[in-house]
Amino acid sequence: MEIRLNDGVADDELNDISTTLRLLETRRSASAKAMTAPGPSRDQMAQLLRIAVRVPDHGKLMPWRFIVFEGTARDAAGDVLAARWRELYPDHSQAMVDEQRGMFARAPIVVCVVSTAREHVKIPIWEQQLSAGAVCQNLLIAATAMGIGCQWITGWYAFDEAVLARFGLARDEQVAGFVYLGTPDGPVGDRPRPEPDDLVTRWRG
Repeated sequence: MEIRLNDGVADDELNDISTTLRLLETRRSASAKAMTAPGPSRDQMAQLLRIAVRVPDHGKLMPWRFIVFEGTARDAAGDVLAARWRELYPDHSQAMVDEQRGMFARAPIVVCVVSTAREHVKIPIWEQQLSAGAVCQNLLIAATAMGIGCQWITGWYAFDEAVLARFGLARDEQVAGFVYLGTPDGPVGDRPRPEPDDLVTRWRG
């Protein structure tokens, strides 16, 4: 990879830039289904969240917040999912219910990024929601840089009002994503990526 910079950039800065670009070029998600302990330490979690909030935020609204599931709270969250699944699908097997119960136990820590976007005289809700998406992406990039396995998912429980109420979301809040954090249980694979030139239209006026 060739990097062209203005003269006067120090070698250590050049190395930092090269490392950052390489990280962004090669970032990929670990599977939440194949994560194990350990997860991020307390200090790492604090740093992850500090990095997560350094996103574009028009109007400094901070239209997002976090819910962290760790330790036995993951099991309690799993009980909420299992009970709701049984309510929604009473004919499903116990195995299917147990699968829902285990959703939050897949990784040592699960961070729910909540979009708190609200009507504003100048700033559209959509723009606020995009900021919450950027928070999720910052979490992924920072976790990857730390060597922590990570995956951003939603799942049915991100859209179920009864589940979200149990998790403490207000009626006008939404889940931008659940970010699973842990140690990959094996090599992290990649998937085919699009060719950017196939997605670009150059406007000519």
